[in-house]
Amino acid sequence: MTISQLAPERALRRLELTVVRRLEGYLHGEHLGLLPGPGTELAEAREYQVGDDVRRMDWAVTARTTVPHVRDLIADRELETWALVDLSASMDFGTSQLEKRELAVAAVATVGFLTHRLGDRFGGLMLRDSSLRRWPARSGRLALYGLLRALLAEQDNGEVQARSDLAGALDSMARTQRKRGLRVIVSDFLTPEDGEVDSRMEPSWERAMRKLTAQHQVLAVEIIDPRELELPNIGVVMIGDPETGAIREIDTRKKRVRDQYAAAALAQRERTRIALRRVGAGHLVLRTDRDWVADTVRFVLAYRRMAPRLHQPPKGVAR
Repeated sequence: MTISQLAPERALRRLELTVVRRLEGYLHGEHLGLLPGPGTELAEAREYQVGDDVRRMDWAVTARTTVPHVRDLIADRELETWALVDLSASMDFGTSQLEKRELAVAAVATVGFLTHRLGDRFGGLMLRDSSLRRWPARSGRLALYGLLRALLAEQDNGEVQARSDLAGALDSMARTQRKRGLRVIVSDFLTPEDGEVDSRMEPSWERAMRKLTAQHQVLAVEIIDPRELELPNIGVVMIGDPETGAIREIDTRKKRVRDQYAAAALAQRERTRIALRRVGAGHLVLRTDRDWVADTVRFVLAYRRMAPRLHQPPKGVAR
């Protein structure tokens, strides 16, 4: 039984138990720690290492010791987290254990359940059918439940939708949510230009994402389904674009067709990976046919080792 088939309250309780029981043991600390970021309170000075932010140089200690030192910062106790959730028509799809939209809700719940205990504020932006709905940032478990309930309540009305503007939503988030904190972007990152994709092309949302990472710690959660990566050999099928209504007949019996589809899908994913790395955002991939909890744990454990180097402000971006 999938999340959407359960009553909202029961679905949310199951999500909370899944997150807390299976993830809590791996994520000790005051905050979630997926993207550990700087705060404002000074901590101990230590020797400079390649990749450290030169703006945190402690010149007094450097002068006394003649060895470059930086001073670490203690993370702020209050964390404001905003999640931008892509609920476009392409997210109402799933051929395995979950729909992509359900997995997106699970990703938001993972961040929320592991941060709300300290009274940190959590808000959301829901992108669907070219419109952006804002859920104000509040603290507490009930507020988080309200956001998750709203995400679960967003249903596909069966009509052809306008293409969602992910770049515009990212711009709006950077422009309106200025308090520094954690920003979580949950999407499949499928954009109109993906029809003729080149892994070297800059996605339409990259510039807006770069602005966001210049001010905040950003985690991008990419949601994918196995049927988006390769086509099975099932004969002639009619495939429709839920965001434009366009329908195309494809003969999946032809190996050349299946290979071309798989190559295009791989190029799209590679372009997304490269773009997120360029802007300095964390990149967590969740699949509808995999254990999303285990994938999250692996990401957290690996990311904590490399986050300090990845999350320097991008060069050439005005702060």
